[in-house]
Amino acid sequence: MGIFSWIRGAIKKMFSKNNIEDALNIEIAVSTEMELKIQKWGQMYKNEASWINNDIKSLELPAAIANEFVRLTMAEFNSNITGGARAPYIKNIYDAVIKELPNNLEHGNAKGGLILKPYVKNKNIFVEFIQQGYFFPIEYGDTGRITGAVFVSQKIKGEDIYTRLEYHKLQGTNYFIINKAFKSKDIDDLGDEILLAQVDEWKNIQEKTKIENIEKPLFAYYKPPMANNIDTKSPLGMSVYARAENLIKDADIQYGRTMWEYEASEKAIYASTEALRQRHKNGVSLWEIPKLKDRLFRAVDITKANGEELFHDYSPEIRDEAFWRGFNKILERIEFNCMLAYGTLSEPTYSDKTATEIKASKQRSFTAVSRMQENLQDALEDLLYAIDVLATLYRLAPVGTYQASFEWGDSILTDTEKEQVLQMQEVNAGLRSKLKYIMFRYGLTEGQALEELKRIQKEKMSNQEAFGFNTSQIEEE
Repeated sequence: MGIFSWIRGAIKKMFSKNNIEDALNIEIAVSTEMELKIQKWGQMYKNEASWINNDIKSLELPAAIANEFVRLTMAEFNSNITGGARAPYIKNIYDAVIKELPNNLEHGNAKGGLILKPYVKNKNIFVEFIQQGYFFPIEYGDTGRITGAVFVSQKIKGEDIYTRLEYHKLQGTNYFIINKAFKSKDIDDLGDEILLAQVDEWKNIQEKTKIENIEKPLFAYYKPPMANNIDTKSPLGMSVYARAENLIKDADIQYGRTMWEYEASEKAIYASTEALRQRHKNGVSLWEIPKLKDRLFRAVDITKANGEELFHDYSPEIRDEAFWRGFNKILERIEFNCMLAYGTLSEPTYSDKTATEIKASKQRSFTAVSRMQENLQDALEDLLYAIDVLATLYRLAPVGTYQASFEWGDSILTDTEKEQVLQMQEVNAGLRSKLKYIMFRYGLTEGQALEELKRIQKEKMSNQEAFGFNTSQIEEE
């Protein structure tokens, strides 16, 4: 039984048993087709695709593609939290999230989505990363934003399996969180409902919580920007390699063929068994030298008409060039379908692409990465909102404001160092303001950049006064 199927039945059981919010009409918004695809993407990521066996090895392309998009997305990423009295508290949590983000983002790219859900424990806020396949959308709005979802936690103690279902739902400006705990001895059965207090880790969790004046869900959802062509009505995202599944299979198979070509073309000498067993002056036969026996000589029963043993040399021509070209063509198709630039996976020396085609592929990759950055920024802003709400709800931080700044860069198409030098030259020539340069250089908002300029000017004036300079002619920033 798949995890989606199991939890779908479990949720139906929970709601029908407890009669919570018109339970019979609540369904997981995941089709069977989407469920199977998410499972397949996960198997491919872990090198457990159906075609992998003793003869066909995985090139680990799914993990490489998911990781490459993380690298491209976050290569020049810079984000900061500033503001009022609450900003330092939120920044501390946010910095920890950013540190753990790359690896978790790779999982999200691979499986088609990632939830970032803050929670309170021991009067502190932590953030949980939940991969697609381990959260279950229930409701979503017209824009595709998930407004209701179920999250699952499990504890196994001895023969007992404890399951907690945490249901989040945004209804208007009211937010509901419902927690239910169950105990079973069967992994495929939700079992009987128990009190949350019966599990030490859950004893401080409230069964029902209602929060008013909420604008959006208290969790954030990131998904790659590819349209869902498996279930066009689903709010769930697609794996970054979803449109290259068959090509990745072809690449694994073709690589195996190429390696076999090398193995099959190894130099060998065919000789009769008797000839190999014949001892030489040192008293050792070729048959008794394992490396020669296994790698160089092949024993066969062949003799001349007069009884003399034969040695036959085997040195076939290697056709590796044709094999590598075919393999490279497959990689180029994978790059195209995954919106990667040519040369990311493929070998440029085998490519016959024109400069125009290569430039177009870079632009295609830049567009895809830019949209990923937009989606990730939206998710991080949603996460910050949820953290702020929890900090207020549980009175964990002083009342105050916060501001988030994001800088992504565009090094896929431009050389950042050259751009920085150019902008500095423009500042010196009076063609660009120092304010705009600081915003570009350090990824600051306009307000943050103004504060930085004021600080710089204040230090400059203090230094000039200290050395007896005239401070009345300070350059206006």
